[in-house]
Amino acid sequence: MDWVLISSLATAAGTLVLGAATFASVRSANRAARAAEGSLLAGLRPLLVPSRFQDPPVKISFADQHWVKIDGGHAVAEVTDEAIYLAISLRNVGSGIGVLHGWIFHTELRTGEAATPRPEDFRRLTRDIYVPAGDNGFWMGAFREPSAEEFVEAHRTITARQGFTIDLLYGDFEGGQRSISRFSLLPAREQEWLASVGRHWNIDRPSPR
Repeated sequence: MDWVLISSLATAAGTLVLGAATFASVRSANRAARAAEGSLLAGLRPLLVPSRFQDPPVKISFADQHWVKIDGGHAVAEVTDEAIYLAISLRNVGSGIGVLHGWIFHTELRTGEAATPRPEDFRRLTRDIYVPAGDNGFWMGAFREPSAEEFVEAHRTITARQGFTIDLLYGDFEGGQRSISRFSLLPAREQEWLASVGRHWNIDRPSPR
Protein backbone atom coordinates (compact mmCIF):
# COMPACT_ATOMS: atom_id res chain seq x y z
CA MET A 1 0.00 0.00 0.00
CA ASP A 2 1.15 3.56 -0.82
CA TRP A 3 1.06 5.09 2.65
CA VAL A 4 2.23 8.46 1.36
CA LEU A 5 -0.77 8.62 -0.99
CA ILE A 6 -3.15 7.46 1.75
CA SER A 7 -1.78 10.10 4.13
CA SER A 8 -2.17 12.83 1.52
CA LEU A 9 -5.75 11.81 0.79
CA ALA A 10 -6.60 11.72 4.48
CA THR A 11 -5.09 15.17 4.98
CA ALA A 12 -7.03 16.53 1.99
CA ALA A 13 -10.27 15.02 3.29
CA GLY A 14 -9.70 16.50 6.73
CA THR A 15 -8.96 19.91 5.22
CA LEU A 16 -12.12 19.68 3.11
CA VAL A 17 -14.24 18.82 6.14
CA LEU A 18 -12.67 21.62 8.15
CA GLY A 19 -13.26 24.08 5.30
CA ALA A 20 -16.89 23.05 5.00
CA ALA A 21 -17.39 23.44 8.74
CA THR A 22 -15.72 26.85 8.70
CA PHE A 23 -17.87 27.96 5.75
CA ALA A 24 -21.05 26.82 7.51
CA SER A 25 -19.95 28.59 10.70
CA VAL A 26 -19.22 31.84 8.85
CA ARG A 27 -22.60 31.70 7.06
CA SER A 28 -24.36 31.12 10.37
CA ALA A 29 -22.47 34.00 11.98
CA ASN A 30 -23.34 36.29 9.06
CA ARG A 31 -27.02 35.39 9.34
CA ALA A 32 -26.93 36.03 13.07
CA ALA A 33 -25.19 39.38 12.51
CA ARG A 34 -27.77 40.42 9.89
CA ALA A 35 -30.60 39.39 12.22
CA ALA A 36 -29.06 41.38 15.08
CA GLU A 37 -28.55 44.41 12.83
CA GLY A 38 -32.13 44.19 11.56
CA SER A 39 -33.43 43.97 15.12
CA LEU A 40 -31.33 46.98 16.16
CA LEU A 41 -32.51 49.07 13.20
CA ALA A 42 -36.13 48.10 13.84
CA GLY A 43 -35.70 49.40 17.38
CA LEU A 44 -34.62 52.78 15.99
CA ARG A 45 -37.23 53.02 13.22
CA PRO A 46 -40.00 55.68 13.36
CA LEU A 47 -43.31 55.57 11.51
CA LEU A 48 -45.50 58.66 11.45
CA VAL A 49 -49.30 58.68 11.15
CA PRO A 50 -51.98 61.20 12.19
CA SER A 51 -52.67 61.32 15.90
CA ARG A 52 -55.88 59.85 17.29
CA PHE A 53 -59.00 61.92 17.94
CA GLN A 54 -58.70 61.19 21.67
CA ASP A 55 -55.11 62.45 21.83
CA PRO A 56 -54.62 65.81 23.59
CA PRO A 57 -54.36 69.02 21.54
CA VAL A 58 -50.97 70.50 20.65
CA LYS A 59 -50.10 74.21 20.75
CA ILE A 60 -47.47 75.41 18.27
CA SER A 61 -45.66 78.73 17.94
CA PHE A 62 -44.29 79.78 14.55
CA ALA A 63 -41.19 81.96 14.14
CA ASP A 64 -43.31 85.14 13.96
CA GLN A 65 -45.09 84.24 17.23
CA HIS A 66 -48.22 83.10 15.44
CA TRP A 67 -49.86 80.43 17.61
CA VAL A 68 -52.10 77.56 16.51
CA LYS A 69 -53.78 74.72 18.37
CA ILE A 70 -54.27 71.31 16.76
CA ASP A 71 -56.73 68.75 18.11
CA GLY A 72 -55.98 65.04 17.87
CA GLY A 73 -56.41 63.67 14.34
CA HIS A 74 -56.58 67.19 12.90
CA ALA A 75 -54.43 69.61 10.93
CA VAL A 76 -54.18 73.38 10.55
CA ALA A 77 -54.22 75.45 7.36
CA GLU A 78 -54.49 79.18 8.10
CA VAL A 79 -54.12 81.92 5.51
CA THR A 80 -53.19 85.57 5.93
CA ASP A 81 -51.95 88.16 3.47
CA GLU A 82 -48.36 87.70 4.66
CA ALA A 83 -48.13 83.98 5.48
CA ILE A 84 -49.74 80.58 5.19
CA TYR A 85 -49.47 78.41 8.30
CA LEU A 86 -49.64 74.62 8.04
CA ALA A 87 -49.42 71.97 10.75
CA ILE A 88 -50.39 68.34 11.38
CA SER A 89 -50.88 66.54 14.69
CA LEU A 90 -48.77 63.37 14.44
CA ARG A 91 -48.31 60.10 16.28
CA ASN A 92 -45.16 57.98 16.02
CA VAL A 93 -46.28 54.33 15.97
CA GLY A 94 -42.70 53.15 15.38
CA SER A 95 -40.22 52.13 18.05
CA GLY A 96 -37.63 54.85 17.43
CA ILE A 97 -37.52 58.64 17.69
CA GLY A 98 -38.64 60.34 14.47
CA VAL A 99 -36.66 63.33 13.18
CA LEU A 100 -38.44 65.43 10.53
CA HIS A 101 -36.31 66.54 7.57
CA GLY A 102 -38.58 68.25 5.03
CA TRP A 103 -41.95 68.58 3.32
CA ILE A 104 -43.72 69.06 -0.01
CA PHE A 105 -47.09 70.75 -0.55
CA HIS A 106 -49.32 69.43 -3.35
CA THR A 107 -52.39 71.44 -4.29
CA GLU A 108 -54.39 68.31 -5.06
CA LEU A 109 -55.14 65.05 -3.28
CA ARG A 110 -52.54 62.53 -4.43
CA THR A 111 -52.77 58.79 -4.09
CA GLY A 112 -49.94 56.39 -3.40
CA GLU A 113 -49.91 55.43 -7.07
CA ALA A 114 -48.22 58.70 -7.98
CA ALA A 115 -44.45 58.74 -8.46
CA THR A 116 -42.32 58.46 -5.33
CA PRO A 117 -41.13 61.94 -4.28
CA ARG A 118 -37.39 62.56 -4.47
CA PRO A 119 -35.63 63.54 -1.21
CA GLU A 120 -33.88 66.45 -2.95
CA ASP A 121 -37.27 68.03 -3.79
CA PHE A 122 -38.29 68.52 -0.16
CA ARG A 123 -38.30 71.89 1.58
CA ARG A 124 -35.99 71.80 4.60
CA LEU A 125 -37.45 72.64 7.99
CA THR A 126 -36.17 75.76 9.71
CA ARG A 127 -36.17 74.00 13.09
CA ASP A 128 -35.50 70.46 14.30
CA ILE A 129 -38.70 68.62 15.15
CA TYR A 130 -38.59 65.30 17.00
CA VAL A 131 -41.51 62.93 17.50
CA PRO A 132 -41.01 60.51 20.42
CA ALA A 133 -41.56 56.80 19.89
CA GLY A 134 -45.10 55.75 20.78
CA ASP A 135 -46.12 59.32 21.51
CA ASN A 136 -47.59 62.43 19.91
CA GLY A 137 -45.84 65.25 18.10
CA PHE A 138 -46.42 67.60 15.21
CA TRP A 139 -45.16 68.89 11.90
CA MET A 140 -45.27 72.58 10.99
CA GLY A 141 -44.45 74.58 7.86
CA ALA A 142 -45.20 77.97 6.35
CA PHE A 143 -45.15 79.95 3.10
CA ARG A 144 -43.96 83.54 3.59
CA GLU A 145 -43.48 84.95 0.08
CA PRO A 146 -46.87 86.26 -1.16
CA SER A 147 -45.47 86.85 -4.64
CA ALA A 148 -44.22 83.27 -5.02
CA GLU A 149 -46.22 80.90 -7.22
CA GLU A 150 -46.38 78.24 -4.51
CA PHE A 151 -47.86 80.80 -2.08
CA VAL A 152 -50.54 81.82 -4.59
CA GLU A 153 -51.45 78.19 -5.36
CA ALA A 154 -51.59 77.20 -1.69
CA HIS A 155 -53.65 80.31 -0.87
CA ARG A 156 -56.14 79.47 -3.62
CA THR A 157 -56.46 75.82 -2.55
CA ILE A 158 -56.93 76.51 1.15
CA THR A 159 -59.38 79.41 0.81
CA ALA A 160 -61.44 77.33 -1.60
CA ARG A 161 -61.58 74.59 1.06
CA GLN A 162 -60.16 71.97 -1.27
CA GLY A 163 -58.29 68.93 -0.07
CA PHE A 164 -54.52 68.84 -0.56
CA THR A 165 -51.50 66.64 0.15
CA ILE A 166 -48.42 66.99 2.34
CA ASP A 167 -45.44 64.65 1.91
CA LEU A 168 -43.16 64.41 4.95
CA LEU A 169 -39.55 63.22 4.84
CA TYR A 170 -38.12 61.94 8.13
CA GLY A 171 -35.70 59.42 9.60
CA ASP A 172 -34.29 58.02 12.83
CA PHE A 173 -32.26 60.11 15.28
CA GLU A 174 -29.00 58.98 13.65
CA GLY A 175 -30.09 60.39 10.29
CA GLY A 176 -30.73 57.01 8.64
CA GLN A 177 -33.72 54.86 7.72
CA ARG A 178 -35.34 57.77 5.93
CA SER A 179 -39.02 57.43 5.04
CA ILE A 180 -41.64 59.46 3.23
CA SER A 181 -45.24 59.47 4.44
CA ARG A 182 -48.02 60.98 2.35
CA PHE A 183 -50.72 62.83 4.30
CA SER A 184 -54.07 64.01 2.94
CA LEU A 185 -55.66 67.08 4.51
CA LEU A 186 -59.43 67.28 4.07
CA PRO A 187 -61.78 70.13 5.03
CA ALA A 188 -64.22 69.40 7.84
CA ARG A 189 -66.90 71.53 9.49
CA GLU A 190 -66.30 75.25 9.76
CA GLN A 191 -62.53 75.86 9.55
CA GLU A 192 -61.37 72.41 10.63
CA TRP A 193 -59.08 70.11 8.65
CA LEU A 194 -58.75 66.36 9.12
CA ALA A 195 -55.51 64.47 8.46
CA SER A 196 -55.09 60.94 7.10
CA VAL A 197 -52.11 59.00 5.77
CA GLY A 198 -52.22 56.99 2.56
CA ARG A 199 -48.74 55.67 1.73
CA HIS A 200 -45.26 55.19 3.18
CA TRP A 201 -42.04 54.85 1.19
CA ASN A 202 -38.64 53.69 2.39
CA ILE A 203 -35.64 55.61 1.05
CA ASP A 204 -32.59 53.89 2.59
CA ARG A 205 -33.90 50.32 2.59
CA PRO A 206 -36.20 48.16 0.43
CA SER A 207 -39.87 49.09 0.49
CA PRO A 208 -42.40 46.51 1.75
CA ARG A 209 -44.14 46.32 -1.63
